[in-house]
Amino acid sequence: MNEISKKKRLKVLKIILLFWTIFIGLGALLGSTCMFIDKTGKIMQMDTLLPYFQVLPLAQYLYQDYIFPGIALLIVNGISNIVATIFILLNKKVGDILGTIFGFTLMLWITIQFVIFPVNFLSTTYFIFGLLQLITGIVSLIFYKQTEFKFNETDYKDISDNSKTLVLYFSRMGYAKKIAYSIANKEKGKLIEIKAKENVKNTLGFWWCGRFGMHKWPMKIEDLKIDLNEFDKIIIVGQIWVFHISSPIRELLNKNKEILNNKKDVSLIVLHFNPSMPKMAKKEIISIIPNCEIKSLCSEIGHINKKSLSKII
Repeated sequence: MNEISKKKRLKVLKIILLFWTIFIGLGALLGSTCMFIDKTGKIMQMDTLLPYFQVLPLAQYLYQDYIFPGIALLIVNGISNIVATIFILLNKKVGDILGTIFGFTLMLWITIQFVIFPVNFLSTTYFIFGLLQLITGIVSLIFYKQTEFKFNETDYKDISDNSKTLVLYFSRMGYAKKIAYSIANKEKGKLIEIKAKENVKNTLGFWWCGRFGMHKWPMKIEDLKIDLNEFDKIIIVGQIWVFHISSPIRELLNKNKEILNNKKDVSLIVLHFNPSMPKMAKKEIISIIPNCEIKSLCSEIGHINKKSLSKII
């Protein structure tokens, strides 16, 4: 995915998050204002709900009218979301962080209502709004992190086409590609990309790949146009899809398992989001290429711990 595409989808998510912070913030401001104007709650037809507040601590002091609930609503869901709105409009990352946090805060607020009030449409609706705000914020932060990822192919000067070491890689977002370039540069090896015949790019590609990963479906890859027998050392760089090895890597291993099993020096470097590599993925790799040396790296949206990376590169 190129930089323009990354920025476009981040902009879309920020607009959606902005909508939620404005909508929730203004709604809370309006609600708290009505509570201050009429502390009995009659203006919003909430006067019959006051008895339900009596189960809360210090009810005799704080919940005899709607003044304190109005102050709490103003601070927790009103001012907070307006502050997040301002930072989002200023294009500050903290705006996305606050917008995410306040989506979760709204869910907690409504959870309290679930405990003290009878089941009602309004509370359920606002719980869903909070959940949508939380999800939008999380995805926005992921997209923001992805725009920070930088990779320049020209920085790797020692990659050679005339080498007995081959580095193969499949990369959707560029993270595995960067690792592969670093390894090929160190090994002075030949570098070849594994290309899938399916749509694996952009956000739609993410969901499409997830579908393949979940079902462990094979995914056809383009011909490498090389003879693996020509190389003494083969290093493969791939990733995990839904706790399994990615479909293009699985296809590569199955398609060339006879050759790879006859090689003495074959290694597979697997990138994964989990703290550790899933055991089922490791078991599958061994079942195809028993002699394969398996290494793994935790890649948190493009960020890889340098200490862990130094053990491989």
